Amino acid sequence: MERISHFVERHEEALQFSCTAAAASVLTASAVLGYQACQRRHNSTALKNQLLSEDFQHVKLTSVGTIQQQQKSSDHDESLIQEQLARNIAFLGEDGMKRVRESFVVVVGAGNVGSWAALMLLRSGVQHLRLIDPKRLTRRNMGNHAVAGQEDIGMSKVQALQTHLHEIAPFSKIECCTERLCTSNMATLLGDKPSFVVDTMTNIIDKIALVEYCHANDIKIISSMSPGAKADPTRIQVADISETMEDPLARAFRRRLKMLKIDRGIPVVISTDRPLDIDKSTIDDFRTRHLASLGSVDSMYGMVITTHIILHLAEFAALPPQAIRLRDTLFNRIMYEARERETQNYGSPYPFTVHDVVYIFEEIWHGKSVISGPQDRLTLARWDRSKPLSLENAVCMNRDEARAHDRLPADVDLRKHYGDDIVNYVNKQFEIEAKFQKLWA
Repeated sequence: MERISHFVERHEEALQFSCTAAAASVLTASAVLGYQACQRRHNSTALKNQLLSEDFQHVKLTSVGTIQQQQKSSDHDESLIQEQLARNIAFLGEDGMKRVRESFVVVVGAGNVGSWAALMLLRSGVQHLRLIDPKRLTRRNMGNHAVAGQEDIGMSKVQALQTHLHEIAPFSKIECCTERLCTSNMATLLGDKPSFVVDTMTNIIDKIALVEYCHANDIKIISSMSPGAKADPTRIQVADISETMEDPLARAFRRRLKMLKIDRGIPVVISTDRPLDIDKSTIDDFRTRHLASLGSVDSMYGMVITTHIILHLAEFAALPPQAIRLRDTLFNRIMYEARERETQNYGSPYPFTVHDVVYIFEEIWHGKSVISGPQDRLTLARWDRSKPLSLENAVCMNRDEARAHDRLPADVDLRKHYGDDIVNYVNKQFEIEAKFQKLWA
């Protein structure tokens, strides 16, 4: 200790100078590093603000860097593109792959399912994509999104997706739109004759409006049902909307489409797995209209969508055929028989089309007699015979039950005649139908 003290006393000025120099060096380095960090943050903020500004200034289709991408695509070596797509070419053939590359697909929704569909469509060879989504990336999107990174937080979903996709396939043309798709802009946003439209939206009203537009304009569409609360990946499949049963969203979706006379021909991606009973209270700020979901299951929904589209675009020879439902004869027979009975017994014109019959038979009464359950030779009859036939006064019975029901005395008490269980069931179904009518109104 004495030696140290003696050393300090002898070299006090030198030590002070050294400490001062070291402190100055540290301060200088901190200042430089701090300035560089501030400059990086400033540049990042300026870039994001520029992108945000561009989002709000453009009211129609916008695509940051689209012209630049198109210029690059013309300079891109075709042999490199062929090499990148070699495995798909080997699978689909030269002609099939050519049709895929020349196709144009619109992806509505760039979130959990849509981002994966867009990514895999691009990797599969689709070179023209239009991405539509008004929302921005947040930290809670990160676990389920196909490509988003930390640096993308705050950016619009479509522009973040576009940036990453262009790095994967610089020869592609990717358009972005940050508008919300609605009936007033569908003609614009779905313009240029897309080969396929992918619907991954969560709002059922918007989904139905999109399907209705595509159906009316002969545009192919595939719609994703909700992957929320689903855990079994082996049960994910593509089915016609008329074949969907388990999914709650699909039931409401199918029911409304049938009311719009669209009872088949719309492929949907759905899981037959029953939704898990997830305790929403364990999730902070949980929005009840968005069910919890696994990112892996979301991604598989997007990949199933892509596979369906690619095989159809390529006109792949081994494409599984859609199931054929031989039901038109059945529903035409039900309509004819019920119309005859309505005219003879009540002298009233028959108010239903065959689409109405399908809706009443399948959606309200699930193909069962209200009296005896599943039966052959079913028909429709008035429940309250003093009121005209309507959606809220038509029940499903077999022919013998319907004829006996029509012959009941006018003042009969249906509750005493049929019992509480049957009457309560009928009233409950009519109440559900009234709620649906109110919802869609």
